Amino acid sequence: MPASTSRSTTSSRNSKAAGSTGSRPIAEIRRVAELLKQVSDPTRLQVLMLLSEKERNVTELCADLGTQSQPAVSHHLALLRHGRLIEPRRSGKHNFYALTDAGRELAHVVNSVVS
Repeated sequence: MPASTSRSTTSSRNSKAAGSTGSRPIAEIRRVAELLKQVSDPTRLQVLMLLSEKERNVTELCADLGTQSQPAVSHHLALLRHGRLIEPRRSGKHNFYALTDAGRELAHVVNSVVS
């Protein structure tokens, strides 16, 4: 079989596979995978679950987490913010963090798995 025919057949199969996964579009599957990556770290997952209870600032989160330094907690918050799972609210000198809709949905899923 000529090389060009082989490549086009492989390319055609790959594009079909990349188009959808079952009844879910691949873009949706990738979005969910990205959300799960955001909470694949135990500390970030713990932060997400703490914020599902109430909004908190970095100082409160450090106290609730126990062993995490303020720079480490700030780093985790930045990653969660980048993933659009949390959002900050400025109040005086402090940022208070709360879950976004996506963060609440993910926390709900985690709660259902843990329960």
